[in-house]
Amino acid sequence: MSERDTELSSELASAHFATTHWSVVLAAGERELPQAAEALEKLCRAYWYPLYVYVRRQGNSPEDAQDLTQDFLSRLLEKNYFAKADRDRGKFRTFLLGSLKNFLVNEWKRAGRLKRGGDLTFLSIDANVAEDRYATEPAIESNPDAAYEQRWAVTLIEHVLATLRREYSAADKARLFEALKGSIWGDKSTAPYAEIAGHLNLTEGTVKVSMHRLRQRFRELLRAEAAHTDAQPEDVDDEPRYLISVAS
Repeated sequence: MSERDTELSSELASAHFATTHWSVVLAAGERELPQAAEALEKLCRAYWYPLYVYVRRQGNSPEDAQDLTQDFLSRLLEKNYFAKADRDRGKFRTFLLGSLKNFLVNEWKRAGRLKRGGDLTFLSIDANVAEDRYATEPAIESNPDAAYEQRWAVTLIEHVLATLRREYSAADKARLFEALKGSIWGDKSTAPYAEIAGHLNLTEGTVKVSMHRLRQRFRELLRAEAAHTDAQPEDVDDEPRYLISVAS
């Protein structure tokens, strides 16, 4: 193994965030590293739903959208499409959407539809879960690209909130998190600090400090998550603001 391979293997093994970094995507297109393949599969599992939304917005039925999304992600890894990735051309989510569009136009027509229960089992999509989530999507949104972008932002923020929930639960502050989570971004709380303090048997000052710390931690995690799939380091500071605006 080369020195570069050794360094990348160490990076993947030592840090949670490194397993979903754009550099791992590029590395997967250049060499076969078990850690990189595992990281990419984890990333695809985390972000399959925005792709599913895009396919549904193209007018496909739930069953066809499920098959198409699963087939695309399976082929994305099996056919080493990541070898075509170019970090200078944009963000990972943009690369994924562009690859999906090419797949739908070209490869899907040539390959024909996989029958449900076929040979590819990389990603198991629960149709009921997918459609339950899809039913909450704005019905008036007719632009598949915009729907994909919004859903990517929401999914990323959901991951950050899940991390925060685990952190606060581990610190025995689950009730505090649930009381404050609705005001993580924005200048004001959805409920008066005094009211929250009364419910949690805390002082108003403690709630204010807790809200400040929660927002700060949220921004840290969102920035880190955005950095994993962002195109260039100089864009990372602007990305959280963009994601929040899109998700809102």
